[in-house]
Amino acid sequence: MLAKRSVLGLYSDVDVAADTLDALREAGYTSSEYEILTGTPYPEGTFGEDEPKHTLYRWPLMGAACGFIIGLVLTSGTQLAYPLVTGGKPVLSIPPMSIIMYEGTMLGAIIFTVIGIIIESRLPRIFMGAYDERITEGYIGVTVTTSEERVGPAEEVLKASGAEDIKRGWERD
Repeated sequence: MLAKRSVLGLYSDVDVAADTLDALREAGYTSSEYEILTGTPYPEGTFGEDEPKHTLYRWPLMGAACGFIIGLVLTSGTQLAYPLVTGGKPVLSIPPMSIIMYEGTMLGAIIFTVIGIIIESRLPRIFMGAYDERITEGYIGVTVTTSEERVGPAEEVLKASGAEDIKRGWERD
């Protein structure tokens, strides 16, 4: 697998950053190779970028399924391991089991949602290429992450479009 490098261009003007994305598209870069980084919440599509794709909805579903299964195994396993026959009633009693399974389902959904938010937000820096702290001060960053031989032309496009500063990122697979 080829190593990828990233390059970051910093802009103070929204229109110049939007024009940079147009220049990157004209230079042959796909929307999966570049990204906008801002500390200000702009409406989606302000820069002409594609709508971001996320899979956050999958995390609570996986957590709910895991919590339900664990609740089912825990309650039925406990009742089968310690059978207590009371007045001819069945050993596996559904109403008490349903309470534990419901709570397990909710707990699993909540825990997996928090994990999903952390991963989808890319909070661990291992998912991110080049970055500059000035983005939190109001600058707009355009990051291009691509193969080693295409980083040079991407840097030239960023310079030609009016980047105030350019920063190269580290290697990642």
